[in-house]
Parts: sequence; C-alpha cells; structure tokens
Amino acid sequence: PSALGLYTVNAVYGDTITMPCRLEVPDGLMFGKWKYEMPNESPVFIAFRSSTKKNVQYDDVPDYKDREEKRFVCMLVTEDDVSEEPTLVKVFKQPSQPEILHQADFLETEKLQMLGECVSRDSYPEGNVTWYRNGRLLQPLEEAVVIDLQKSVNRTTGLFTMTSSLQYMPKKEDANARFSCMVTYYGPSGQKTIQSEPVVFDVHYPTEKVTIEVLPQSSTIKEGDNITLKCSGNGNPPPQEFLFYIPGETEGIRSSDTYMMTDVRRNATGEYKCSLIDKSMMDSTTITVHYLDLQLTPSGEVTKQIGEALPVSCTISSSRNATVFWIKDNTRMQTSPSFSSLQYQDAGNYICETTLQEVEGLKKRKTLKLIVEGKPQIKMTKKTNTNKMSKTIVCHVEGFPKPAVQWTVTGSGSIINKAKETKYVNGRFSSKIVIAPEENVTLTCIAENELERTVTSLNVSAISIPEYDEPEDRSDDNSEKVNDQAKLIVGIVVGLLLVALVAGVVYWLYVKKSKTASKHVDKDLGNIEENKKLEENNHKSET
Repeated sequence: PSALGLYTVNAVYGDTITMPCRLEVPDGLMFGKWKYEMPNESPVFIAFRSSTKKNVQYDDVPDYKDREEKRFVCMLVTEDDVSEEPTLVKVFKQPSQPEILHQADFLETEKLQMLGECVSRDSYPEGNVTWYRNGRLLQPLEEAVVIDLQKSVNRTTGLFTMTSSLQYMPKKEDANARFSCMVTYYGPSGQKTIQSEPVVFDVHYPTEKVTIEVLPQSSTIKEGDNITLKCSGNGNPPPQEFLFYIPGETEGIRSSDTYMMTDVRRNATGEYKCSLIDKSMMDSTTITVHYLDLQLTPSGEVTKQIGEALPVSCTISSSRNATVFWIKDNTRMQTSPSFSSLQYQDAGNYICETTLQEVEGLKKRKTLKLIVEGKPQIKMTKKTNTNKMSKTIVCHVEGFPKPAVQWTVTGSGSIINKAKETKYVNGRFSSKIVIAPEENVTLTCIAENELERTVTSLNVSAISIPEYDEPEDRSDDNSEKVNDQAKLIVGIVVGLLLVALVAGVVYWLYVKKSKTASKHVDKDLGNIEENKKLEENNHKSET
C-alpha cells in the first residue's frame, strides 16, 4: 500500500520486516545504499552494497534498532545518475489492558472528588482513554464530571502511556454503579479497543429516614416477653447510635441501634420513638403488652359443712376478650359452679382457667379444692329374706370424712364383724348384716368420724315373725323418687282429711240448725220424745 504516493509497510512492534528495493537495476550500477530520513534531521545511512560484492555492509548506527515509524530510501548509484525510491514503515503496538489505579476508598455524595486514574501503557501510536458508568460513556460536565488525559512517551522505546484521571460528584444512585475505562488504539487493520475491569465504589450518603421496629416481629406481645427495639437509618454507612424515647421518660436514652427490654409488664404499653443523636429524623411505633389476671374466690383448699352455701367467683382482668371455662376433676363443666346448699357430691377439685384470644401462650388457672364435711347420719332398715330363714338389716350412713361403722346386738353387746359395706360414693355407703334371731333382739349401728359419733338402734323380731321395712336405697335417684312419692301420698291423705273435716263441720252446723227449728215448731211434744232426740243428736255430734 501507498500513502501520499509512498510505498507503505505496516508492521507490528517487535516483528522483523523485509523491505525490497523497488527500483530497476540500471546499467552501470556502481553500488546501492539504504538510508532513513526523519523530519528536520539529516539522513542517516544504514547499509551499503557494492555491485561487485554480495555482502552488505551495515553502518554503525546506535539508534537504528527499535525505531518506529520512518521513511526508508533505497538509492542506486551509477556514474551518471542517482535513483531513489522511498518506503514508509508504520509500526503498531497494542497497549496493555487499562487499569483503574489510585481508587478512592469511598465516595461522598454532592462532593467532587477523585474517583481514580485509568492507565494504559506501551502503545504505539498513542491511544485515547474514555470513562464509562454502567456501560454508558461519561461526558465532561462542569463541577460533576472532570476528565484529564495525560500522555507520556518512553524515550528509549518510543512507546506511549496514557493516563486519564476522573473527578466525579456521585449521587445516592451510584451506590452500585460499575465504573470502567476503555483505551482506543490503532493496529495494522484499523481502530481497536480494550476495556478495563469494572469497579464498584462504596458511596457514602447521609441518612434521610429513620425506622423503628420491634423484634421479634410478633403480632402480639404478652407480659413476661423479652423484646428488642431496633432503630435504623437509610444512610451509608448507617448510623451506629440513636436516641430511644421510652413511655414515661422525658429524655432520650442513648444506645446502639438496639434497645432491649426483658420481662416486660403491662405498664410498658405505649408509644416508643427513636431519632438520630442530633434529635433529627424521628420514627415511632406503639407497643401493646397483653396481660391476663385471674382472681378465684375462694381458692386453695376450702372445707365447708353440708348444707352450707358457698359463693364462688372467678374474676378476669385482661387486655382483650378472654375465654373462661371450668374444670371439675378433669372434666369440663358446662356452667360455672354455684352452691346454695352444699352436698357431698359437690366436693372435688375445681379449676378456673382462662386464655386470651389470639395471644399465644397467655393462659392462667387457679384451683379450688372443695371439701364438704358432715356428721354421720344413720337410717336403718330390715326385711325378711325370701327363704324365710334370715333377715337382712341395713345401716345407711352419710357423712364425711367417711364414718367407721360398728354393730352391736342387745344382750351380749358383742360387735358383729360379718357386716358387708357398699362402695363409698358422694358421702354415702351402706353396711349390711344378715341374722337369724331366735328371739326378739335390738341391733345398734354406730357411725363415727372426726366430727361426731352417731348411734341408732332397731328392734328386730324373731325369725318366726316376718317383717319388712323400707327397701334398701338403690341409688341417690331412687331415694329421691321414693321420697317424692311418699311426699305425694302424704299430701293426698292430708288433703282428704281436710275435705272430710270441712264436710263434718258443715254437717254439724246443719244438724244444729235443724234442732233449733224443731224446738220452736214442736214445743208441745212431751219431754220424753224431746230427750230422746237430744240424746240422738248428742250421740251424732260425738261421733
């Protein structure tokens, strides 16, 4: 190729090139020479060859080696003429990959500062350096983007080093920006580029917002919990200290970004705030500490006498609606207990338990151990067994603590040890003996507990005389039914007696009235007949 009419050779730095002399050899050639020319300098001869010799003589030129771009001239000399043919040699050297050196430790927003220097070395010819942010070319902008490109040449090698410094005013959005630089250079085949490795800088910017949060992030907080207040600012680097404002405290408490509270109570409910140390940029949150109080009256172990009244109350105080239920002897009750007249079956372990809705783990319970005491009560029954050979005597006993039962028989007064007892349920049980008395006897049932000793006796005829008493109590329900039926019969009998009495009174008044009328109408009758009637009336009245 030629440039401005010159034959041009493009070569890569470090290669060996051959330059032929492009002149036709003239007749009468004496010798040929090579020289190179540089602007504003005298030509330098570098090689000589005689037409009669094959060897080339090279001139001692110290700076001949490592020369770059020059104009080489081939000279052919005859006696009459000198012919010259110039050749332009262009040498290209790829620069090193650009590096960003002297990087800033961090960048501050709204402040023009040196970001770094992009350096690309050993280029020929000299190259150009440009800067990029996230792959987009950075153009110089007053007081925001200042680029300064410096080029230096090595006098020994003639190679260029390009150094471009970048002053930059970052914004908050530059926190994750990728900065890079690129060198553009020329090679034998044209323009080429090499990119540096990207660099991300730590961008410092002030806090613009403060946020307070409660840890752990639970929807509910209950008494006894441990909670941590965490305050954060959106600056970089984030603030390390804050002022925490606690309900009831007028001054802020200086602390790191966390403030811990252990075993919180209900009085911790309220508004919590935090701010920067200079009291700017504040945020707040409201904390509700849920609580649950249960008051059972009475509670613990309570001993009462049968028939007494016992008011029981389970009072709840809570931060939100609570669910209350009762348990007696491990069985959930349908209604709250209420005792107007205590019975033995009312004794037991009562638990009032409450939970707070939607607050996990907040549960309270209290226990009432109710003991119903009573003095021993005895009822004795007898019946002749179907075989007519024996009689069964039953001592029905009520009382708590459970009474001990003894039997005695009139005469010898010995203790009968063959009694059989039923199961003790709800303060009741029975002791039963079977006897075959040859004569009339009296049996005595003795029931005794810590409260009293009760004695009841029953006359029992000889086995030859059948006798029956009330049937044994099968159960509490049967006893109640029998009692109800007895009350009904007694009521009917009493009612009939009253009706008969009223009828008798009415009849007596009627008879009396009739007698008086007879005296006036029949006053002339003889005394004998009158006396008879009086006697009859008197007899009827007595009747």
